[in-house]
Amino acid sequence: MKLILNLIATVLIFLLSPSFALQAAKDKIVVYPAPKGETLNTDYKVSVSGRSLPVYTAKIAANDKPYQFDGISDIKNSHKFFDNAAFAYFDLEGKATVTVTIPIEVASAKILPASAGIKPVIKGRTITFSVSKPINLTIELNGVWVKSLHLFVNPIEVNPPEPNDPDVIYFGPGIHEISRLEVGDNKTVYLAGGAILRAVIDPKEKYWVNSTDSMRNYPPSISLQGRNIKIRGRGILDASGCTTHARNLLFVKGRNIQIEGIILRDPSTWAVPIRQSDSVTVDNIKILGYRANSDGIDICNSRDVTVRNCFLRTMDDLVVVKADKDQGHVAGILVTGCILWNQLAHALSIGAELRDNVDDVLFKDCDIIRDKGREWSLRVYQCDAGLVSNVRFEDIRIEESHKFISLWIGKAIWSRDKDYGNIKNIVFKNITASGDPLTITLQGHDDLHGINGVSFENVSTNGLKLNKSQIQDNAAVQGMTIK
Repeated sequence: MKLILNLIATVLIFLLSPSFALQAAKDKIVVYPAPKGETLNTDYKVSVSGRSLPVYTAKIAANDKPYQFDGISDIKNSHKFFDNAAFAYFDLEGKATVTVTIPIEVASAKILPASAGIKPVIKGRTITFSVSKPINLTIELNGVWVKSLHLFVNPIEVNPPEPNDPDVIYFGPGIHEISRLEVGDNKTVYLAGGAILRAVIDPKEKYWVNSTDSMRNYPPSISLQGRNIKIRGRGILDASGCTTHARNLLFVKGRNIQIEGIILRDPSTWAVPIRQSDSVTVDNIKILGYRANSDGIDICNSRDVTVRNCFLRTMDDLVVVKADKDQGHVAGILVTGCILWNQLAHALSIGAELRDNVDDVLFKDCDIIRDKGREWSLRVYQCDAGLVSNVRFEDIRIEESHKFISLWIGKAIWSRDKDYGNIKNIVFKNITASGDPLTITLQGHDDLHGINGVSFENVSTNGLKLNKSQIQDNAAVQGMTIK
Protein backbone atom coordinates (compact mmCIF):
# COMPACT_ATOMS: atom_id res chain seq x y z
CA MET A 1 0.00 0.00 0.00
CA LYS A 2 2.82 2.37 0.91
CA LEU A 3 4.53 1.61 -2.40
CA ILE A 4 1.35 2.49 -4.33
CA LEU A 5 0.93 5.76 -2.42
CA ASN A 6 4.54 6.69 -3.14
CA LEU A 7 4.04 5.94 -6.84
CA ILE A 8 0.89 8.10 -6.97
CA ALA A 9 2.74 10.90 -5.21
CA THR A 10 5.61 10.71 -7.71
CA VAL A 11 3.22 10.89 -10.67
CA LEU A 12 1.37 13.85 -9.16
CA ILE A 13 4.63 15.69 -8.52
CA PHE A 14 5.62 15.15 -12.18
CA LEU A 15 2.24 16.25 -13.53
CA LEU A 16 2.29 19.37 -11.38
CA SER A 17 5.90 20.20 -12.11
CA PRO A 18 6.67 23.41 -14.06
CA SER A 19 8.46 21.48 -16.83
CA PHE A 20 5.45 19.25 -17.54
CA ALA A 21 3.04 22.18 -17.36
CA LEU A 22 5.26 24.14 -19.74
CA GLN A 23 5.37 21.26 -22.26
CA ALA A 24 1.60 20.75 -22.03
CA ALA A 25 1.09 24.45 -22.65
CA LYS A 26 3.31 24.27 -25.73
CA ASP A 27 1.46 21.31 -27.26
CA LYS A 28 -1.49 22.50 -29.31
CA ILE A 29 -3.69 20.08 -31.23
CA VAL A 30 -6.65 21.07 -33.38
CA VAL A 31 -9.12 18.38 -34.44
CA TYR A 32 -11.95 19.09 -36.89
CA PRO A 33 -15.21 17.09 -36.70
CA ALA A 34 -16.43 15.49 -39.92
CA PRO A 35 -19.42 17.18 -41.54
CA LYS A 36 -22.81 15.55 -41.24
CA GLY A 37 -23.61 13.50 -44.33
CA GLU A 38 -20.03 12.40 -45.09
CA THR A 39 -19.58 8.62 -45.15
CA LEU A 40 -16.44 7.85 -43.17
CA ASN A 41 -13.89 5.06 -43.50
CA THR A 42 -14.28 2.09 -41.14
CA ASP A 43 -11.00 0.27 -41.82
CA TYR A 44 -9.09 2.43 -39.35
CA LYS A 45 -9.73 4.11 -36.05
CA VAL A 46 -7.37 7.00 -35.32
CA SER A 47 -6.87 9.18 -32.28
CA VAL A 48 -4.38 11.91 -31.43
CA SER A 49 -3.45 12.38 -27.77
CA GLY A 50 -6.73 10.73 -26.79
CA ARG A 51 -8.95 12.69 -29.19
CA SER A 52 -10.74 10.78 -31.95
CA LEU A 53 -10.04 11.79 -35.55
CA PRO A 54 -12.54 11.38 -38.40
CA VAL A 55 -11.14 9.01 -41.03
CA TYR A 56 -12.19 9.79 -44.60
CA THR A 57 -12.19 7.59 -47.72
CA ALA A 58 -10.41 8.41 -50.97
CA LYS A 59 -10.65 6.42 -54.19
CA ILE A 60 -7.21 5.44 -55.46
CA ALA A 61 -5.95 3.49 -58.46
CA ALA A 62 -6.73 -0.22 -58.53
CA ASN A 63 -3.83 -2.56 -57.92
CA ASP A 64 -5.27 -5.70 -59.54
CA LYS A 65 -2.98 -6.42 -62.48
CA PRO A 66 -5.70 -6.76 -65.14
CA TYR A 67 -7.02 -3.32 -64.18
CA GLN A 68 -3.84 -1.57 -63.03
CA PHE A 69 -3.64 0.78 -66.02
CA ASP A 70 -7.23 0.63 -67.26
CA GLY A 71 -7.94 3.83 -65.40
CA ILE A 72 -5.77 5.69 -67.92
CA SER A 73 -6.28 3.68 -71.13
CA ASP A 74 -10.07 3.39 -70.88
CA ILE A 75 -10.90 7.02 -70.19
CA LYS A 76 -14.67 6.81 -70.33
CA ASN A 77 -14.74 3.95 -67.84
CA SER A 78 -11.80 4.96 -65.67
CA HIS A 79 -14.13 5.80 -62.79
CA LYS A 80 -14.92 2.08 -62.50
CA PHE A 81 -11.36 0.99 -61.65
CA PHE A 82 -10.43 1.86 -58.09
CA ASP A 83 -9.64 0.76 -54.56
CA ASN A 84 -10.24 2.74 -51.38
CA ALA A 85 -7.57 4.27 -49.18
CA ALA A 86 -8.11 6.31 -46.01
CA PHE A 87 -6.95 9.68 -44.73
CA ALA A 88 -7.23 11.78 -41.60
CA TYR A 89 -5.88 15.19 -40.63
CA PHE A 90 -5.25 17.49 -37.69
CA ASP A 91 -3.17 20.58 -36.83
CA LEU A 92 -0.22 20.46 -34.47
CA GLU A 93 2.17 22.69 -32.62
CA GLY A 94 4.47 20.78 -30.28
CA LYS A 95 4.11 17.02 -29.78
CA ALA A 96 1.30 14.49 -30.05
CA THR A 97 0.76 10.75 -29.66
CA VAL A 98 -1.09 9.04 -32.50
CA THR A 99 -2.94 5.74 -32.06
CA VAL A 100 -4.19 3.67 -35.01
CA THR A 101 -6.41 0.61 -34.53
CA ILE A 102 -7.55 -1.94 -37.12
CA PRO A 103 -10.02 -4.87 -36.81
CA ILE A 104 -7.30 -7.55 -36.75
CA GLU A 105 -3.98 -8.13 -34.99
CA VAL A 106 -1.12 -5.99 -36.27
CA ALA A 107 1.81 -8.16 -37.33
CA SER A 108 3.85 -5.44 -39.05
CA ALA A 109 3.76 -1.67 -39.38
CA LYS A 110 5.56 0.70 -41.71
CA ILE A 111 5.38 4.50 -41.56
CA LEU A 112 6.53 6.40 -44.63
CA PRO A 113 8.56 8.31 -45.53
CA ALA A 114 11.33 6.34 -43.86
CA SER A 115 13.32 9.57 -43.61
CA ALA A 116 10.87 10.70 -40.90
CA GLY A 117 12.42 8.05 -38.64
CA ILE A 118 9.12 7.14 -36.96
CA LYS A 119 9.08 3.71 -35.32
CA PRO A 120 5.63 2.64 -34.09
CA VAL A 121 4.94 0.48 -31.05
CA ILE A 122 2.69 -2.49 -31.87
CA LYS A 123 0.28 -3.92 -29.32
CA GLY A 124 -2.53 -6.22 -30.42
CA ARG A 125 -4.70 -4.45 -32.99
CA THR A 126 -3.12 -1.05 -32.29
CA ILE A 127 0.01 0.91 -33.14
CA THR A 128 1.18 4.02 -31.33
CA PHE A 129 3.77 6.60 -32.33
CA SER A 130 4.72 10.22 -31.70
CA VAL A 131 4.87 13.20 -34.03
CA SER A 132 6.55 16.48 -33.21
CA LYS A 133 6.19 18.53 -36.38
CA PRO A 134 3.89 18.99 -39.38
CA ILE A 135 4.36 16.12 -41.83
CA ASN A 136 2.39 14.02 -44.33
CA LEU A 137 2.64 10.35 -43.38
CA THR A 138 1.54 7.07 -44.95
CA ILE A 139 0.84 4.12 -42.63
CA GLU A 140 0.97 0.56 -43.94
CA LEU A 141 -0.16 -2.21 -41.61
CA ASN A 142 0.29 -5.93 -42.23
CA GLY A 143 1.81 -5.20 -45.62
CA VAL A 144 -1.33 -3.47 -46.91
CA TRP A 145 0.03 -0.63 -49.05
CA VAL A 146 -2.78 -0.02 -51.56
CA LYS A 147 -5.52 0.65 -49.00
CA SER A 148 -3.14 2.45 -46.70
CA LEU A 149 -3.86 5.26 -44.25
CA HIS A 150 -2.59 8.75 -45.03
CA LEU A 151 -2.20 11.02 -42.02
CA PHE A 152 -1.82 14.72 -42.73
CA VAL A 153 -0.32 16.63 -39.81
CA ASN A 154 -0.72 20.34 -40.55
CA PRO A 155 0.83 23.34 -38.86
CA ILE A 156 -1.51 25.45 -36.74
CA GLU A 157 -3.32 27.97 -38.92
CA VAL A 158 -2.13 31.56 -38.68
CA ASN A 159 -4.65 34.38 -38.93
CA PRO A 160 -7.57 32.52 -40.54
CA PRO A 161 -9.92 35.00 -42.24
CA GLU A 162 -13.20 36.18 -40.79
CA PRO A 163 -16.44 34.84 -42.32
CA ASN A 164 -17.87 38.32 -42.78
CA ASP A 165 -14.84 39.80 -44.57
CA PRO A 166 -16.14 41.15 -47.91
CA ASP A 167 -12.97 39.97 -49.67
CA VAL A 168 -13.36 36.39 -48.41
CA ILE A 169 -15.44 33.60 -49.95
CA TYR A 170 -15.94 31.56 -46.80
CA PHE A 171 -16.97 27.91 -46.53
CA GLY A 172 -17.41 26.91 -42.90
CA PRO A 173 -17.74 23.40 -41.41
CA GLY A 174 -20.29 21.30 -43.29
CA ILE A 175 -20.90 20.14 -46.85
CA HIS A 176 -21.23 22.77 -49.58
CA GLU A 177 -21.80 22.45 -53.32
CA ILE A 178 -20.62 24.57 -56.23
CA SER A 179 -20.59 24.24 -59.98
CA ARG A 180 -18.36 27.19 -60.90
CA LEU A 181 -16.45 29.66 -58.77
CA GLU A 182 -14.44 32.43 -60.43
CA VAL A 183 -12.11 34.25 -58.05
CA GLY A 184 -10.58 37.59 -59.02
CA ASP A 185 -8.15 40.20 -57.73
CA ASN A 186 -7.50 40.51 -53.98
CA LYS A 187 -9.92 37.74 -53.01
CA THR A 188 -9.47 34.79 -50.65
CA VAL A 189 -11.32 31.48 -50.76
CA TYR A 190 -11.35 29.81 -47.35
CA LEU A 191 -12.25 26.16 -46.63
CA ALA A 192 -12.45 25.73 -42.89
CA GLY A 193 -11.45 22.49 -41.19
CA GLY A 194 -14.46 20.18 -41.24
CA ALA A 195 -15.70 21.68 -44.53
CA ILE A 196 -16.19 19.71 -47.74
CA LEU A 197 -16.70 21.73 -50.91
CA ARG A 198 -18.22 19.45 -53.54
CA ALA A 199 -17.68 20.43 -57.16
CA VAL A 200 -20.51 19.34 -59.45
CA ILE A 201 -21.67 20.17 -62.95
CA ASP A 202 -24.76 22.28 -63.48
CA PRO A 203 -26.84 20.71 -66.28
CA LYS A 204 -27.23 24.20 -67.75
CA GLU A 205 -23.50 24.74 -68.11
CA LYS A 206 -21.96 25.02 -71.54
CA TYR A 207 -19.17 22.69 -72.58
CA TRP A 208 -17.11 21.82 -75.61
CA VAL A 209 -16.56 18.36 -77.06
CA ASN A 210 -13.07 17.10 -77.81
CA SER A 211 -13.44 15.44 -81.19
CA THR A 212 -10.67 12.93 -80.45
CA ASP A 213 -12.50 11.25 -77.60
CA SER A 214 -15.99 12.83 -77.53
CA MET A 215 -15.52 13.80 -73.90
CA ARG A 216 -17.34 16.81 -72.47
CA ASN A 217 -14.99 19.56 -71.29
CA TYR A 218 -16.33 22.23 -68.96
CA PRO A 219 -14.63 25.30 -67.46
CA PRO A 220 -12.72 24.64 -64.21
CA SER A 221 -14.56 24.13 -60.94
CA ILE A 222 -12.59 26.96 -59.30
CA SER A 223 -10.61 29.54 -61.27
CA LEU A 224 -8.06 31.80 -59.60
CA GLN A 225 -7.45 34.43 -62.28
CA GLY A 226 -5.95 37.82 -61.49
CA ARG A 227 -3.63 39.24 -58.85
CA ASN A 228 -3.17 38.73 -55.13
CA ILE A 229 -5.49 35.73 -54.78
CA LYS A 230 -5.50 33.02 -52.11
CA ILE A 231 -7.24 29.75 -51.48
CA ARG A 232 -6.46 28.27 -48.07
CA GLY A 233 -7.76 26.35 -45.07
CA ARG A 234 -7.98 22.80 -43.82
CA GLY A 235 -11.08 21.64 -45.65
CA ILE A 236 -11.60 19.21 -48.55
CA LEU A 237 -12.26 20.16 -52.17
CA ASP A 238 -13.99 17.15 -53.72
CA ALA A 239 -14.68 16.62 -57.44
CA SER A 240 -16.29 13.18 -57.28
CA GLY A 241 -19.50 14.76 -58.60
CA CYS A 242 -17.82 15.62 -61.93
CA THR A 243 -17.65 13.16 -64.80
CA THR A 244 -14.23 11.91 -65.90
CA HIS A 245 -12.19 14.38 -67.97
CA ALA A 246 -14.87 17.02 -67.42
CA ARG A 247 -12.90 19.87 -65.88
CA ASN A 248 -9.87 21.01 -63.92
CA LEU A 249 -10.46 21.21 -60.22
CA LEU A 250 -8.40 24.31 -59.34
CA PHE A 251 -7.16 26.46 -62.23
CA VAL A 252 -4.51 29.18 -61.74
CA LYS A 253 -3.64 32.04 -64.06
CA GLY A 254 -2.28 35.27 -62.64
CA ARG A 255 0.29 36.87 -60.37
CA ASN A 256 0.96 36.56 -56.65
CA ILE A 257 -1.31 33.59 -56.00
CA GLN A 258 -1.19 31.35 -52.91
CA ILE A 259 -2.69 27.89 -52.37
CA GLU A 260 -2.31 26.47 -48.87
CA GLY A 261 -3.44 23.66 -46.61
CA ILE A 262 -6.44 22.17 -48.41
CA ILE A 263 -7.07 18.56 -49.49
CA LEU A 264 -8.11 17.87 -53.10
CA ARG A 265 -9.99 14.61 -53.58
CA ASP A 266 -10.87 12.82 -56.82
CA PRO A 267 -10.05 15.38 -59.56
CA SER A 268 -11.70 14.43 -62.84
CA THR A 269 -8.60 15.46 -64.85
CA TRP A 270 -5.63 17.75 -64.01
CA ALA A 271 -6.08 18.85 -60.41
CA VAL A 272 -4.03 22.08 -60.27
CA PRO A 273 -2.87 23.48 -63.62
CA ILE A 274 -0.82 26.68 -63.20
CA ARG A 275 -0.77 28.49 -66.53
CA GLN A 276 1.00 31.68 -67.66
CA SER A 277 1.48 32.80 -64.08
CA ASP A 278 4.11 34.58 -61.98
CA SER A 279 4.86 34.36 -58.26
CA VAL A 280 2.75 31.36 -57.25
CA THR A 281 3.14 29.45 -53.98
CA VAL A 282 1.56 26.03 -53.38
CA ASP A 283 2.09 24.98 -49.77
CA ASN A 284 0.98 21.87 -47.87
CA ILE A 285 -1.81 20.75 -50.16
CA LYS A 286 -2.75 17.10 -50.47
CA ILE A 287 -4.04 15.56 -53.71
CA LEU A 288 -5.62 12.09 -53.97
CA GLY A 289 -6.79 11.07 -57.44
CA TYR A 290 -7.37 7.89 -59.41
CA ARG A 291 -9.08 8.75 -62.70
CA ALA A 292 -7.58 9.19 -66.18
CA ASN A 293 -5.11 12.07 -66.43
CA SER A 294 -5.68 13.14 -62.84
CA ASP A 295 -2.31 14.93 -62.76
CA GLY A 296 -1.37 16.59 -59.50
CA ILE A 297 0.32 19.96 -60.16
CA ASP A 298 1.09 21.04 -63.76
CA ILE A 299 3.32 24.14 -63.98
CA CYS A 300 2.86 25.48 -67.51
CA ASN A 301 4.58 28.56 -69.02
CA SER A 302 5.02 30.09 -65.58
CA ARG A 303 7.76 31.75 -63.56
CA ASP A 304 8.71 32.01 -59.90
CA VAL A 305 6.60 29.06 -58.75
CA THR A 306 7.22 27.27 -55.45
CA VAL A 307 5.60 23.94 -54.55
CA ARG A 308 6.45 22.85 -51.01
CA ASN A 309 5.41 20.42 -48.29
CA CYS A 310 2.74 18.74 -50.43
CA PHE A 311 1.51 15.13 -50.66
CA LEU A 312 0.44 13.69 -54.02
CA ARG A 313 -0.99 10.30 -54.94
CA THR A 314 -2.65 10.38 -58.36
CA MET A 315 -3.17 8.29 -61.48
CA ASP A 316 -0.93 10.42 -63.73
CA ASP A 317 1.99 12.86 -63.40
CA LEU A 318 2.53 14.19 -59.88
CA VAL A 319 4.52 17.43 -60.28
CA VAL A 320 5.33 18.28 -63.89
CA VAL A 321 6.65 21.33 -65.78
CA LYS A 322 5.45 22.14 -69.31
CA ALA A 323 5.87 24.94 -71.87
CA ASP A 324 3.30 25.23 -74.64
CA LYS A 325 3.94 27.39 -77.71
CA ASP A 326 3.49 31.18 -77.63
CA GLN A 327 2.47 31.23 -73.97
CA GLY A 328 5.74 32.28 -72.35
CA HIS A 329 8.86 30.55 -71.10
CA VAL A 330 9.35 28.75 -67.79
CA ALA A 331 11.91 29.87 -65.19
CA GLY A 332 12.50 29.87 -61.45
CA ILE A 333 10.65 26.72 -60.38
CA LEU A 334 11.22 25.16 -56.94
CA VAL A 335 9.63 21.90 -55.76
CA THR A 336 10.71 21.03 -52.23
CA GLY A 337 9.72 19.03 -49.18
CA CYS A 338 7.08 17.00 -51.04
CA ILE A 339 6.09 13.37 -50.44
CA LEU A 340 5.10 11.53 -53.60
CA TRP A 341 3.31 8.31 -54.49
CA ASN A 342 3.67 7.62 -58.21
CA GLN A 343 0.99 5.29 -59.54
CA LEU A 344 1.30 5.52 -63.34
CA ALA A 345 3.48 8.17 -64.95
CA HIS A 346 6.15 10.55 -63.62
CA ALA A 347 6.86 11.64 -60.07
CA LEU A 348 9.05 14.71 -60.74
CA SER A 349 9.41 15.67 -64.38
CA ILE A 350 9.71 18.21 -67.15
CA GLY A 351 7.65 17.52 -70.29
CA ALA A 352 6.07 16.52 -72.52
CA GLU A 353 4.73 19.69 -74.25
CA LEU A 354 8.05 21.58 -74.33
CA ARG A 355 7.62 24.01 -77.23
CA ASP A 356 9.19 26.95 -75.39
CA ASN A 357 12.28 27.18 -73.18
CA VAL A 358 12.50 25.90 -69.62
CA ASP A 359 15.30 27.19 -67.38
CA ASP A 360 16.24 27.07 -63.70
CA VAL A 361 14.21 24.26 -62.16
CA LEU A 362 15.08 22.73 -58.79
CA PHE A 363 13.50 19.56 -57.38
CA LYS A 364 14.88 19.32 -53.82
CA ASP A 365 14.45 17.42 -50.54
CA CYS A 366 11.57 15.18 -51.69
CA ASP A 367 10.60 11.61 -50.82
CA ILE A 368 9.17 9.22 -53.41
CA ILE A 369 7.68 6.56 -51.15
CA ARG A 370 6.09 4.43 -53.86
CA ASP A 371 6.63 4.27 -57.62
CA LYS A 372 4.46 1.74 -59.44
CA GLY A 373 4.54 3.67 -62.73
CA ARG A 374 5.17 2.57 -66.25
CA GLU A 375 7.04 5.86 -66.78
CA TRP A 376 9.87 7.37 -64.70
CA SER A 377 10.61 8.69 -61.22
CA LEU A 378 12.83 11.58 -62.41
CA ARG A 379 12.63 12.73 -66.02
CA VAL A 380 13.17 15.37 -68.68
CA TYR A 381 10.93 14.29 -71.57
CA GLN A 382 11.65 16.50 -74.60
CA CYS A 383 9.20 15.70 -77.39
CA ASP A 384 9.23 19.15 -79.04
CA ALA A 385 11.69 21.94 -79.94
CA GLY A 386 12.32 23.94 -76.77
CA LEU A 387 15.55 24.15 -74.77
CA VAL A 388 15.55 22.66 -71.27
CA SER A 389 18.49 23.94 -69.23
CA ASN A 390 19.81 24.24 -65.68
CA VAL A 391 17.69 21.60 -63.98
CA ARG A 392 18.70 20.11 -60.63
CA PHE A 393 17.39 17.05 -58.82
CA GLU A 394 18.91 17.25 -55.31
CA ASP A 395 18.51 15.55 -51.93
CA ILE A 396 15.87 13.09 -53.11
CA ARG A 397 15.07 9.79 -51.41
CA ILE A 398 13.36 7.13 -53.52
CA GLU A 399 12.12 4.14 -51.57
CA GLU A 400 10.71 2.27 -54.56
CA SER A 401 11.36 2.63 -58.28
CA HIS A 402 12.23 0.60 -61.33
CA LYS A 403 12.50 3.27 -64.04
CA PHE A 404 14.74 5.66 -62.16
CA ILE A 405 16.08 8.46 -64.39
CA SER A 406 15.42 9.45 -68.00
CA LEU A 407 16.67 12.34 -70.16
CA TRP A 408 15.09 11.85 -73.57
CA ILE A 409 14.86 13.74 -76.89
CA GLY A 410 12.60 12.34 -79.58
CA LYS A 411 9.08 12.27 -80.94
CA ALA A 412 6.03 10.85 -79.20
CA ILE A 413 2.26 11.03 -79.32
CA TRP A 414 2.52 14.41 -77.55
CA SER A 415 4.82 16.01 -80.15
CA ARG A 416 3.62 19.09 -82.05
CA ASP A 417 6.85 20.65 -83.36
CA LYS A 418 8.62 19.26 -86.43
CA ASP A 419 12.06 20.13 -85.09
CA TYR A 420 13.80 18.57 -82.10
CA GLY A 421 14.81 20.25 -78.85
CA ASN A 422 17.88 20.25 -76.60
CA ILE A 423 18.71 19.43 -72.99
CA LYS A 424 21.72 20.89 -71.18
CA ASN A 425 23.18 21.32 -67.71
CA ILE A 426 21.29 18.73 -65.66
CA VAL A 427 22.45 17.78 -62.16
CA PHE A 428 21.49 14.74 -60.07
CA LYS A 429 22.93 15.22 -56.57
CA ASN A 430 22.57 13.44 -53.22
CA ILE A 431 19.99 10.91 -54.41
CA THR A 432 19.32 7.45 -53.00
CA ALA A 433 17.07 4.95 -54.76
CA SER A 434 15.95 1.37 -54.20
CA GLY A 435 14.39 -1.02 -56.70
CA ASP A 436 15.00 -3.72 -59.27
CA PRO A 437 15.83 -2.79 -61.93
CA LEU A 438 16.81 0.84 -61.51
CA THR A 439 17.05 1.91 -65.13
CA ILE A 440 18.88 5.10 -66.12
CA THR A 441 18.59 6.20 -69.76
CA LEU A 442 20.07 9.27 -71.49
CA GLN A 443 19.00 9.53 -75.13
CA GLY A 444 19.71 12.51 -77.37
CA HIS A 445 18.58 12.74 -81.01
CA ASP A 446 21.64 13.89 -83.01
CA ASP A 447 24.64 16.25 -82.93
CA LEU A 448 22.41 19.32 -83.16
CA HIS A 449 19.71 18.10 -80.80
CA GLY A 450 21.45 16.42 -77.93
CA ILE A 451 22.05 16.25 -74.21
CA ASN A 452 25.04 18.24 -72.98
CA GLY A 453 26.41 18.50 -69.47
CA VAL A 454 24.92 15.88 -67.13
CA SER A 455 26.37 15.49 -63.65
CA PHE A 456 25.74 12.64 -61.21
CA GLU A 457 27.03 13.59 -57.75
CA ASN A 458 26.69 11.24 -54.78
CA VAL A 459 23.98 9.10 -56.35
CA SER A 460 23.39 5.66 -54.82
CA THR A 461 21.30 2.73 -56.01
CA ASN A 462 20.37 -0.05 -53.59
CA GLY A 463 23.03 1.16 -51.19
CA LEU A 464 25.87 1.22 -53.75
CA LYS A 465 27.45 4.21 -55.46
CA LEU A 466 26.39 4.77 -59.07
CA ASN A 467 28.83 3.68 -61.77
CA LYS A 468 28.99 4.29 -65.51
CA SER A 469 27.92 0.76 -66.42
CA GLN A 470 24.46 1.44 -64.98
CA ILE A 471 23.78 4.29 -67.42
CA GLN A 472 22.44 3.64 -70.92
CA ASP A 473 23.34 6.51 -73.27
CA ASN A 474 24.02 7.21 -76.95
CA ALA A 475 26.36 9.33 -79.11
CA ALA A 476 24.15 12.42 -78.74
CA VAL A 477 25.03 12.65 -75.03
CA GLN A 478 28.10 14.77 -74.27
CA GLY A 479 29.80 15.97 -71.10
CA MET A 480 28.53 13.39 -68.61
CA THR A 481 30.34 13.12 -65.28
CA ILE A 482 29.97 10.89 -62.23
CA LYS A 483 31.35 12.15 -58.92
